[in-house]
Amino acid sequence: MGTYLAILHGAATDEARESFTSQDSDAFMARWAAWAAELGESLVDPWAPLYRKVLLTADGTAPFEDSKIAYAIVEAAAHDRAVAMFATHPHLSLVAGNSIEIIECPTPPS
Repeated sequence: MGTYLAILHGAATDEARESFTSQDSDAFMARWAAWAAELGESLVDPWAPLYRKVLLTADGTAPFEDSKIAYAIVEAAAHDRAVAMFATHPHLSLVAGNSIEIIECPTPPS
């Protein structure tokens, strides 16, 4: 069993985000809850937003913005299985252009 990090990228414009209603949000969360329930215990860390981003270098820090809006972590038998788990994630159909990166996180050597 492997661990996989999913990074959700948002494509919504400020205008599109402002147009989301509470009904839109409720409908999305219902679809998300159904998706999460389908994965069961494979969904190790179901979701967290990504805010207040700071880039740290040897020269200091600087705030930055990018399209990464949330992450989730799953366990799966193989990378292609982890990808299949996210193929039905409601984020992909919320806004045209939304995407999800699926990254393998192998156990560090001991």
